[in-house]
Amino acid sequence: MRLRIPESVLIFAFCGFFFFWGISGFGLIGADEPRYAQVAREMLARHDWITPTLGGIPWLEKPPLYYWQAMLALRMFGVSDWAARLPGAMDATILVYAVYWFLRRFRSGCAFDGALMLATCAGIVGFARAASTDMPLAAAFGVAMLAWFAWLETGKPWLIVTFYVALGLGTLAKGPVAPLLAGILILLFAASQRSWKLALKTFSLPGLAAFLIVVAPWYVLVQARNPEFFRVFLLEHNLARFGSNMFHHPEPFWYYLPVMLLGWVPWVVFMVFALALALRKLRSPGGDSLNTFLLIWIGVFVVFFSISQSKLPGYILPAIPAGALLLANYLRELRFRKLHPALIGLHAAIIAGLLFSALLLPSILRLHKQVWSHPAIVPLTVAVIGGTCVALILLKTGWSGLHLAAVAPAIVVFGLALRFSAPVLDQTLSARPVSEELARFSNKPLPVAVAKVPRELEFGLQFYRDQTIPRYEVGPVPAGEHLLVMQMGSRQLVETKLLGRRFSYLGEFPAQNLKFFYVGQ
Repeated sequence: MRLRIPESVLIFAFCGFFFFWGISGFGLIGADEPRYAQVAREMLARHDWITPTLGGIPWLEKPPLYYWQAMLALRMFGVSDWAARLPGAMDATILVYAVYWFLRRFRSGCAFDGALMLATCAGIVGFARAASTDMPLAAAFGVAMLAWFAWLETGKPWLIVTFYVALGLGTLAKGPVAPLLAGILILLFAASQRSWKLALKTFSLPGLAAFLIVVAPWYVLVQARNPEFFRVFLLEHNLARFGSNMFHHPEPFWYYLPVMLLGWVPWVVFMVFALALALRKLRSPGGDSLNTFLLIWIGVFVVFFSISQSKLPGYILPAIPAGALLLANYLRELRFRKLHPALIGLHAAIIAGLLFSALLLPSILRLHKQVWSHPAIVPLTVAVIGGTCVALILLKTGWSGLHLAAVAPAIVVFGLALRFSAPVLDQTLSARPVSEELARFSNKPLPVAVAKVPRELEFGLQFYRDQTIPRYEVGPVPAGEHLLVMQMGSRQLVETKLLGRRFSYLGEFPAQNLKFFYVGQ
């Protein structure tokens, strides 16, 4: 008897592998991951579900959805970096199953395709494994828009209420951007269908009540407890972030085009092809309205955030699911067509590039550059062989072999990257090994200060040491004994600051160009 594994179980397995497996393979990196994790930790310690704080000071840049999720994870599993990353992995899994449900219910025959594509998109995988607010927003927005289109198809009242509830969660994830972009998307879709009644019908009193029940309590309470909230959150971190470069994230106008393409890897060639088909059929009579909806979904995010003066990769994340849905919907008709050789060649080249990059990434992280020498021969050979195999599979099977030609290489690339690059990433970019090294130098938990180190390390040490980290260059030197972490070459600053105080060399951490000192009282 042939064993048939249910699709939902297979999807769960893929989500488990790509979102959860090895989630603690490297410590928190960047400035945002440790900072958000520490905010959740402090809120949990104070049993305060209203005011986010960092170092005991109100931190009002973001709403609380991620913090609430992380607080629950930290409470259940203890304080750790992997627990701080669980919300992203859980939200990504919910989003994948939402796509599966939607396609199975409204576009039968491609539900598993769409869920599998989304679960293996590089953008989704990357942010699912991060302690950040981007995946909670992407999941909430994705569920909201799927619920809205499902309501459009069926007219069921519970779906429009679900739409409003999900938008409320999106507003708790990152603020007013969720309802704003959802409104723009719906208005543009209504215009494309020449039906303004469609937009008016979206207004639902039960839905609005549900939205306010989700959103209003926290926003009212946080404003009452922190009168500066409106200015800091809305004026500075929403309006000023969009209209100015005050947070120093300038990028060219076209920035999100390559970011979007990278987010769709390894399906990017076929998603761009589906995008081109949808654009070509946009004005054709009798076309699938879902494709029009998805095109507008992608376009709204790309245009809106391209206009923004502050650009970060995570801003475009909520548009990634639309690409997976678009390709899955087109696969229903494409699987009966011949696969063009140009698509095969481009996809094979991308797979080869991914294999080559995964094998060379450890050396790039160590050396901060690519050295073209003998060590690159083996990765190049593996990449050529892998790309050739993918091309042969697609030549023989056509569209029906797309799963094997995209998912199998994605598993291999992800496994290689996590196995060989995670330890190097941990050593070179995370504060976790630095904190572990500091623990060896003292039998008691001494405070830690830093001098001339990247802010990412400062925030990382704040989480791993659970303390505020003073900076020599911006404030007074701590009066008591402490450990000092400084960038190599900063000794003159340290000697000036510590004039008359005893300090001794403890060791160094070459992977991040750091030196450690003990400073006496």
